[in-house]
Amino acid sequence: MISRRGFVGAMVAIGTLSLVDRFALADPLGLPLGLQLYSVRQQMVEDLDGTLAAVSKAGYTEVEAAALPNKSATEVRAALDRAGLRCVSAHHPFADLHARFDEILAYDKQLGVRFIICASPGRRNPAPAGSGRVPFTLDDWHYNAEQFDAMGERTAAQGVRFGYHNHVPEFAETDGKVPYLELLRLTDPKKVTFELDCGWATVAGMNPVDLMKNHPHRISMVHVKDFKLPSDGALPDPHAAKVTELGLGNIDYHPIFAEAARSQHIEHAFVEQEAFDMPWQQSLQVDADYLRKFRV
Repeated sequence: MISRRGFVGAMVAIGTLSLVDRFALADPLGLPLGLQLYSVRQQMVEDLDGTLAAVSKAGYTEVEAAALPNKSATEVRAALDRAGLRCVSAHHPFADLHARFDEILAYDKQLGVRFIICASPGRRNPAPAGSGRVPFTLDDWHYNAEQFDAMGERTAAQGVRFGYHNHVPEFAETDGKVPYLELLRLTDPKKVTFELDCGWATVAGMNPVDLMKNHPHRISMVHVKDFKLPSDGALPDPHAAKVTELGLGNIDYHPIFAEAARSQHIEHAFVEQEAFDMPWQQSLQVDADYLRKFRV
């Protein structure tokens, strides 16, 4: 019969191994490795189970939903469970949230999400059909702030947090204001959090470190992606930046992760590989290995 001291020692050993195993799969912030499923949008349509199994094999344990195949929440949740993946967050465009909020919330809750993220803005007065690309006005961005507070109140009642994810337009000065900063200023921190896409913010000419430093505790999640930027550092057009795998581009994540650890409480960090410079399974592995080996 095992002694009490032996039992305690065994439990300590098991606990230590568990921590070691968990650290082996951790990103620089000590979080589980996460992947934004937009990265494998085409692959999921062709083979959902096989794609999710490959994501898990690369070392990811958390995912953020986006561009899911046309399947029920029950089917998607079962596929995630078979792959051993937790879906902790989900992306939706403003138009869908505005039109089908309750339906989306119910669907995402079945997946197990803790965050619903708006990944594109809406307009107070939609542009007429055929009018082309009409720039967002400052009033449009103020409308988004109003709507985000209202949506955040509704998700909170269901135990889900609401947030906003940036691309590039949020940083284009509009009527003397930077829309992203206006969203931070106008939204209620108790109702709306932010998921900072560090890659797109950098491409837009913003410094993620400054954004975090100047807005402590407003950012709960980050997207981690890399870009090959023009050698002169100039970005006359965001299309001049080419997405690549982590560590193969020009974005230095050392100060970004250091500031995130200092001024934010980051709960999830997701790799988002919008395009591949190599076979997709290899690409996801390169990204995962980069984060596992990264030291702030």
